[in-house]
Amino acid sequence: MRVASALTAFAIRGEEIDYELARGGAHVGNGNEHDEAARSRPHAGPRVASFSEALADRRILIFAASAVLFQLANAAMWPLVGQRISVDKPQSSSLLMAAGIIVAQLVMIPVAALAGRLTEARGRKSIFLIGFISLPIRGLLFTLSDQPSFVISVQILDGVGAAVFGVLSVLVVADLTKGTGRFNITQGAIATATGVGASLSMLLAGLIVQYAGYQAAFLSLAAVATAALLIFWTLMPETKEFATAGREAAAD
Repeated sequence: MRVASALTAFAIRGEEIDYELARGGAHVGNGNEHDEAARSRPHAGPRVASFSEALADRRILIFAASAVLFQLANAAMWPLVGQRISVDKPQSSSLLMAAGIIVAQLVMIPVAALAGRLTEARGRKSIFLIGFISLPIRGLLFTLSDQPSFVISVQILDGVGAAVFGVLSVLVVADLTKGTGRFNITQGAIATATGVGASLSMLLAGLIVQYAGYQAAFLSLAAVATAALLIFWTLMPETKEFATAGREAAAD
């Protein structure tokens, strides 16, 4: 798969790429008759915001905080299920883990496609909330039973959450960094932060299991997921409106 991906990337011709658009930049000095700055500085290059200027956007910090908490709650849930089941059913735990991953992947594909289509009509936030809501529900359901059929069914919610998060997070960052030229570095910074959150997830869950048991660990992860949901729900604005406003302003 990696070789196929590399070959596909090499097949893209460089002249077909708008590099400023790819980085979320705004063309300055491109001859746009509506662009006063372009007329006054005909040879100026594209404007690129400083990294500190990009991170000073309160919306980026709010989104980063909710995304980190989401991954802090999410990463340990399925491994924790496998660990719990391996205690009583060591022979079937590996098969169960594989089945859960496959189920989540199969759900993720159509949900990702649907999320991408719905977000254009309904905005980013309402669709993103579906992903955030699915995580605390999943954590609570894992406390009810460890029967294989039940936990694999619950894993459907993992596919929903992962698909929505994977599609919408890129769109939200693109909205927030539009015109700054800092899409890639902002996306990388948020991905790094969420990676740290995912790494700490197993540490947090493992400590709770050691001192309070599996039920407490699932409830704690569900509580963290609820915090992520509340932060995103109450503090995060609808970013698609900002992107649309930016395009309309540019057109004017």
